[in-house]
Amino acid sequence: MHENANSLVVLDFETTGLSPNNGDRAIEIGAVRIENGQVTDKFQSLMTPGFRINNFIERYTGISNQMLAKAEPCEEVMQRFADFIGDDNLLAHNASFDKKFLDAELNSISRTYSGQFICSLLVSRRINIAAPNHKLGTLISYKNIPADGAFHRALYDAEMTAKLWLTMLDDLSERISHEFVPFKLIQKLSKTPKNDINKLLAKW
Repeated sequence: MHENANSLVVLDFETTGLSPNNGDRAIEIGAVRIENGQVTDKFQSLMTPGFRINNFIERYTGISNQMLAKAEPCEEVMQRFADFIGDDNLLAHNASFDKKFLDAELNSISRTYSGQFICSLLVSRRINIAAPNHKLGTLISYKNIPADGAFHRALYDAEMTAKLWLTMLDDLSERISHEFVPFKLIQKLSKTPKNDINKLLAKW
């Protein structure tokens, strides 16, 4: 497990709905591994949940029932993804959503992970105070990050989140005058009220 926030796995799920508690499943996983600020590996796979997805999800994600009919079952894809994660820390934009699905899908195959989860959306709310909102697409524009693909496909969203994350780490490293931002600082930052952020960063 890495101590710096620039070495982790960035992941994104596309799903059949909002909550595994309602029987929703993952239909695509995309992830990139960042090591010392560089993307070193990628993972992408569609997966069939075992039932048809509705028209709204087809339109929203661009993933059709025909595409899923040829995909591996969730269980097989998630076994491979658990191996891919290893013991790395994890990051997602709006991580509470992705963590719910990761936990539910891994729980169904009796696999776990040892890394800690952090959320780029929560961190953005604390350091990109002037952003119009904290949706991934908005932040990519706000930080002038080149984007040439379609949001709501898992690998593209994971790649964009990774680019946004590295840009945010650059901003933070300037503010704390350290080359590397410790993972522990990000964990504290995520839970610190906006008004106390400057005080927290001054300590580092």
